[in-house]
Amino acid sequence: MATAGKAKAASKARAEIDTARTASELRVALGQLMRRLRTEHRFPIHQGAVLGRLDREGPVSVSDLAAAEKVRPQSMAQTVGELEADGLVKRRPDPDDGRRAPVELTPAGRETLEDDRGRRVGWLVSAIEELPPRDQAVLARATAIVGRLAERSD
Repeated sequence: MATAGKAKAASKARAEIDTARTASELRVALGQLMRRLRTEHRFPIHQGAVLGRLDREGPVSVSDLAAAEKVRPQSMAQTVGELEADGLVKRRPDPDDGRRAPVELTPAGRETLEDDRGRRVGWLVSAIEELPPRDQAVLARATAIVGRLAERSD
């Protein structure tokens, strides 16, 4: 009977959570955190996203980058052009399909990306370390949950 009572209490607690308010507060908090992290970026966020994707996935076409980042191919071509002009990426002809020219990181692009990641992560590590250990543990669990939310496709 005690187990049934605990289950009923847990169900009641879940019902009292205002999910709309939680969603709104989460959106605001994540937006504030992203704006703060952007101040640590060396370059615009869309360029960082492209560099990060190339680092994780290797050479890829402009059209594949556009699809992955959910932007128009023309916008991605402009971003890649800017990164190319800065020497952070390069295109090379595809040996199997002469019409394609996969984009890849240059050594300077990889170094720039690592420096940028270090600066952003360094700030965030410092901020997290200032939290009490209990809050750090809660944040670690919440991070996994937020990651699952981000992966939802519906």
